[in-house]
Amino acid sequence: MKDVNVPALVVFVLFFALVTVMGFLASRWRRADNAAHLDEWGLGGRSFGTWVTWFLLGGDLYTAYTFVAVPAAVYATGAAGFFAVPYTIIAYPLVFLFLPRLWSVSRVHGYVTPADFVRGRYGSRPLSLVVALTGILATMPYIALQLVGIQAVLDVLGVGGGENANWFVKDLPLFIAFGVLAAYTYSSGLRAPALIAFVKDALVYIVIIVAVIYIPIRLGGYGHIFEATAQHFKEAKAGSLTIPENKQWTYATLALGSAMALFMYPHSVTGVLASKSRNTVRRNMAIMPAYSLMLGLLALLGFMAVAAGVGKGVKGYNSQLSVPQLFADMFPDWFTGVAFAAIGIGALVPAAIMSIAAANLFTRNVYKEWLKPAATPADETRVAKLVSLLVKVGALVFVLGMDKQAAINLQLLGGLWILQTFVSIVGGLFTRWFHHWALFAGWAAGMVYGTWKAYGIASPATKHFGGNSAEIPGIGEIGYIGLTAFALNLIVSVVLTLVLRALKAPELPDETRPSDYSAEAGDDELKNAPEPVAAH
Repeated sequence: MKDVNVPALVVFVLFFALVTVMGFLASRWRRADNAAHLDEWGLGGRSFGTWVTWFLLGGDLYTAYTFVAVPAAVYATGAAGFFAVPYTIIAYPLVFLFLPRLWSVSRVHGYVTPADFVRGRYGSRPLSLVVALTGILATMPYIALQLVGIQAVLDVLGVGGGENANWFVKDLPLFIAFGVLAAYTYSSGLRAPALIAFVKDALVYIVIIVAVIYIPIRLGGYGHIFEATAQHFKEAKAGSLTIPENKQWTYATLALGSAMALFMYPHSVTGVLASKSRNTVRRNMAIMPAYSLMLGLLALLGFMAVAAGVGKGVKGYNSQLSVPQLFADMFPDWFTGVAFAAIGIGALVPAAIMSIAAANLFTRNVYKEWLKPAATPADETRVAKLVSLLVKVGALVFVLGMDKQAAINLQLLGGLWILQTFVSIVGGLFTRWFHHWALFAGWAAGMVYGTWKAYGIASPATKHFGGNSAEIPGIGEIGYIGLTAFALNLIVSVVLTLVLRALKAPELPDETRPSDYSAEAGDDELKNAPEPVAAH
């Protein structure tokens, strides 16, 4: 049985208890006049200002998986693991162009999900349905990976009875964390992670700032860290401090594709739509790059773990444990508890938002659209709460019943899948030119091609879905499959739109108008304006 780090565990539990109390108290924060409404439970009443939104989006996008996996990738592969830094730098200027438009049209028409917008823009229930199902499909493994992050912390803490304990005792701490998460999300909705995000982000910044100063001092400085890392990669004949020429296409396409996918995820959109104004969204896209600085510093922890000898000589060492183990080895026990609390809470916040986003999608775009069109706002809220619980149960079963590598592989697939909604959502924010059946066919082509190519990739750990890069047809370079699938998606959508327009295929009504895309808070009276003209 592994020794329990008692001081670290005590600090970890105290912080966990703090955020648990905050999670339940959040139901009284900005209390709504009508809590039985999906806008209130699922979007926090669309009332969050600049700072609340900033912390919410930071807690949403920079997860426990980020905290664990980004430096783990650097630990295992070197510079290639830094792709997350340029992709976040690319993402914010990109989404600055379209997220304010999405916020405005959603505010005018009461859209809760991106699939709501697709339904309103193109009038197509099937297209809206596949956008919603893709969002749910891509989100599920992401939630599971938050639980994997908690497991990594618990493993290094030594709790759970060790590998030889029976399964219930071994996973009991994870059950407790899951139960707490499920309870306060059900009770408080989006207000809970929004409030807890303040604690989470403060802890993350404190831990990273201390780590990038304190750990290098203990290891002999950054010069020694880079020398030791370079020597390690040379001896291991794997990894590098720079991107090899034959990997540059992979690196660039992965960064670009990931940037395009980032705000297609339902939980990202949920954080944006919860903002109280269009300017709040724009300000957040301007200041969110501060997290990219934090991410760059976080990635350096992978090199520090190599230099500290974490996992050295251990055959098949799980790189996901490298950062928690680095903290346990380098920090005093009490501060190790603070660091582990940052990771643990960093799992709870995004897991809550993701489950809420998935529940919103199911409720609005499956339950109300297809199963019970006459559902009242109270019905929607009740169903969303129940679905949020089921989503978490599914993620928990996935983590406990499947290999952790499968969770990582499916999360990589999730990015590929969610990118295939980009044409319908972002394209629709600027033009109504695409035909809805062409977009459906483009989505299907991208999903099938991307999944098929990913299925054929093997790795030392798995026969299928072992990576996210393959040869780009017609170019011959190795690139991100998701971006290649997106290109196919776009080509099919354009070509079929031209064909369907030439055949004068009928189109469905567009319930939005040009003025909707620049509306500000207070312009909700536009909903009472005359019906917009049909699609043109």
